[in-house]
Amino acid sequence: MGILIKNGYVIDPATKREGVFDILIERDRVSRIAKRIEAKGVGVIDAKGMLVFPGLIDIHCHLREPGREDEETIYTGSFSAVSGGFTTICCMPNTIPPLDNKVAIRFVIDKARDALCDVLPIGTITKGREGKEIAPYGEMVEAGAVAFSDDGDCVMDSLVMRRALEYTKLYKRPIISHPEDKCLSKNGVMNEGAVSTSMGLPGIPSEAEAVMVYRDISLANLTGGRLHLAHLSVSNSVEMVRYAKKEMDNLTCEVAIHHLFLTEEDVKGYNTGAKVNPPLRTKRDISALIKGLKDGTIDCIVTDHAPHTEEEAGTGFEEAPFGIIGFETAVALAMELQQKGLTLMQIIALFTTGPAKVMGIERGCIAEGMQADVVVFDPEREWVYRKEDIRSKSKNSPFIGRRMKGKVIKTICKGSVVFSQE
Repeated sequence: MGILIKNGYVIDPATKREGVFDILIERDRVSRIAKRIEAKGVGVIDAKGMLVFPGLIDIHCHLREPGREDEETIYTGSFSAVSGGFTTICCMPNTIPPLDNKVAIRFVIDKARDALCDVLPIGTITKGREGKEIAPYGEMVEAGAVAFSDDGDCVMDSLVMRRALEYTKLYKRPIISHPEDKCLSKNGVMNEGAVSTSMGLPGIPSEAEAVMVYRDISLANLTGGRLHLAHLSVSNSVEMVRYAKKEMDNLTCEVAIHHLFLTEEDVKGYNTGAKVNPPLRTKRDISALIKGLKDGTIDCIVTDHAPHTEEEAGTGFEEAPFGIIGFETAVALAMELQQKGLTLMQIIALFTTGPAKVMGIERGCIAEGMQADVVVFDPEREWVYRKEDIRSKSKNSPFIGRRMKGKVIKTICKGSVVFSQE
């Protein structure tokens, strides 16, 4: 049976369509879009007063399987994702063991057959994520890898990074760099500054990110390889990317949603829920990141969904792992960016056409003949993010208790309703 979405306010950055339209879905495809559609024998979703936009794409998340199924699994991660409006998610390879060969990539592909959304695996840049020897890209691409990253660790050897970027020209997959000079960030647990000093915690200077952003841009310029910079967090990084993009078309970057809303001040009280890498920075950095979103310097917003158990978070701030969950709060938080001057079209593009272009995938569009990935969103519904309502297996989020406005009502993936909130 098909699905007819009626009376929704459609926002589709790929086609620039904006307005009230009906959408008819048959099997796994969008079959028709028009001002008024009548169809028999289909399920009807009345979306009057709702926003209707393409299924969201997250190109940076951690699903923990294999190895840490106590934190998250591919299935539970997908459940959390669709409840937040995501229909395509790309999982990072820092699992146990890491996704550094075709067998590991196929494991994720096979496990994802039961997932509620599309799960696309990212392979490692180097074997074992050790930063020493290039992983077997060819066999991983053949198995289904969509990109390469040692996320969580920076490839410190510049020659290895150069070779990795050169291989992107052959395999047509981007290198996703985790820009962090480990020599500068060593032992740091939060942003270096007055707050870290007052708390007696070792800090991570903004230069730890900035110097590697400069290095990787330089290597991408040298090689012509496809470089994507992960989770930018400091103003200097944004400025370097803005300048480089004037001359380079092989460079993209992202920002994690939490870096747009939280600062180092949120770490006070030794809040392990706010411990992330790169760390939360300053209001000045947030202003620079938002400016980068407005002018197109930053290509997409990601969740960097990073689940951890409550036992891990309870070990003390310095010992607790980095990372927070993000699937279920991302789009509601992003809607607040309208108050900072971004339009609805821009916000949706940062979760759809932006990441689709980075990864070179045909997603993030509502058009006739395209895969039917659609979200129905109530922009007026107010709700509180409560721990007991979290769909992720882990609960590590600094946004618990926050009142939000805007809620995903239905998520449709490949023509099937995979999430419904009445």
